Amino acid sequence: MNFKWNYERPTPERQQQAKELAEKIGMSTIMAELLLRRGIRTESAAKRFFRPMLSELIDPFLMNDMDVAVDRLNDAMGRKERIMVYGDYDVDGCTAVALVYKFLQQFYSNIEYYIPDRYEEGYGISKKALDYAAEAGVKLIIVLDCGIKAIDEIAYAKSLGIDFIICDHHVPDDELPCAVAILNPKREDSTYPFKDLCGCGVGFKFMQAFAKNNGIPFSQLIPLLDFCAVSIAADIVPVMGENRILAFHGLKQLNQNPSVGMKSIIEICGLTGREITMSDIIFKIGPRINASGRVQNGTETVDLLVEKDFQRALTEATHINEYNEQRKDIDKQMSEEANQIVERLESQEHQPAIVLYNEGWKKGVVGIVASRLTDIYFRPTVVLSCNNGIATGSARSVAGYDIYDAVKSCRDLLENFGGHTYAVGLTLKVDNIPEFKRRFQQYVSEHIHIEQTEATLDIEADIDFKDITKKLQNDLKKLAPHGPDNPKPLFCTRGVFDYGTSKVVGKQQEHIKLELVDSKSSNVMNGIAFGQSQSARYIKSKRSFDICYTIEENIYKRSEVQLQIEDICPSETEG
Repeated sequence: MNFKWNYERPTPERQQQAKELAEKIGMSTIMAELLLRRGIRTESAAKRFFRPMLSELIDPFLMNDMDVAVDRLNDAMGRKERIMVYGDYDVDGCTAVALVYKFLQQFYSNIEYYIPDRYEEGYGISKKALDYAAEAGVKLIIVLDCGIKAIDEIAYAKSLGIDFIICDHHVPDDELPCAVAILNPKREDSTYPFKDLCGCGVGFKFMQAFAKNNGIPFSQLIPLLDFCAVSIAADIVPVMGENRILAFHGLKQLNQNPSVGMKSIIEICGLTGREITMSDIIFKIGPRINASGRVQNGTETVDLLVEKDFQRALTEATHINEYNEQRKDIDKQMSEEANQIVERLESQEHQPAIVLYNEGWKKGVVGIVASRLTDIYFRPTVVLSCNNGIATGSARSVAGYDIYDAVKSCRDLLENFGGHTYAVGLTLKVDNIPEFKRRFQQYVSEHIHIEQTEATLDIEADIDFKDITKKLQNDLKKLAPHGPDNPKPLFCTRGVFDYGTSKVVGKQQEHIKLELVDSKSSNVMNGIAFGQSQSARYIKSKRSFDICYTIEENIYKRSEVQLQIEDICPSETEG
């Protein structure tokens, strides 16, 4: 992989600003520069960033319709109405349903939850679910992580005497459903100061408002924060502002006192006894929570998340882990098939976007395949399969490009679509696929910038090995949790040499374990470069090279710094 390194050297004015901030916070200018890049310019802002406080959560009643939503929920409970908590089948939807159901169940028993079947009912609110709700005597449905576009479905529910409270974070259309209350910070008329909550986050704000209105101590919400952390990480929303507060304290909960269901997943993932990070959620916990909805039915995931008995939870987690193994097999096969198709498209390198259709692909895994192809080819990607005669798919984007707008430009060809900047779900008639492909690719070609289709690394600081101290390592930990808008900092060091002991490792000899020195100090730095064994010959040639990396703690030797090297290239001075 040939990465383009993006690095903007600080101006003299910026260097002075970093120096002044560093003195105030008692940290290095490197740390001060990292804060400035995140929009943190004052000592007080730095303190709030390093120590996010639950007391700084935004007043939930600033969200449009929150007072109406709380009043309707209070009325339902007062009248002993049957309440259904309904959600999407992905991580965000399942954690949101678990959070709301688990909290309300402490005070109210006439309540149930419902996750639609991905294959039988599809995304969002289904008529089958509404008919079931009517038969079960449900009078109020709280829908989470979907519903913002369900105009016809919610009108149908109203005809059945069922009210809706929508808790969603996806981009609304101009027309909103006829729900009693619509809680969505992305509403055009939104008065809420933070726009980037995930679906579970909106559900949490609803419960926060309900608790506040009913005199329930905020402390009773804290055990639910592990759900928020998992959904924030898995749904790839910005980890700044209110999301940072929820993720910070959610991770604390996940590490110190997770719910029974989460504890069982942690054990199945082999994470017991380790400090769980956002990366662990993205690569280990999240995929397992998702697997049930992808392979079977997401209801099993919520069953697990609300379980109170650890042994039963462990049994359920084992089943979900089996689904994850099945999902990985399907994912691998589909990714290989998709790759072969893309490689056969000779013109692909000139195409601004990828659109693939295979009627035999499994609907529940197309999003993963789209993400994988986006990572490989650096193109906005749509992957479609066929389900009950309708093409169903997922779109994924590259950094900085709004794929929602691209899909929206083809809305007249679509049966349905919804999502946000980097991920969209869509359905359309199979006959419309060729025209959708043509128009989607044309729209992308007219709106995407060439640099958005390049493999890039955004470097935050150019440093020497002498700068990598134990204090810097400890200070860097204070930037966590990481995610969009607050990535783990990427550094570069130029003109480094092999100490003479670097070697190729791995089952297929695909990685390099490095011991490096630079010309500015006698420090020998340990590093690991995954999948970069092609650089080994150059490294051993005793010529200098530049590295781009993150600074990590060696999990086997806690006191030791290890560089996780993202890219290696010959130094410019080497010609």
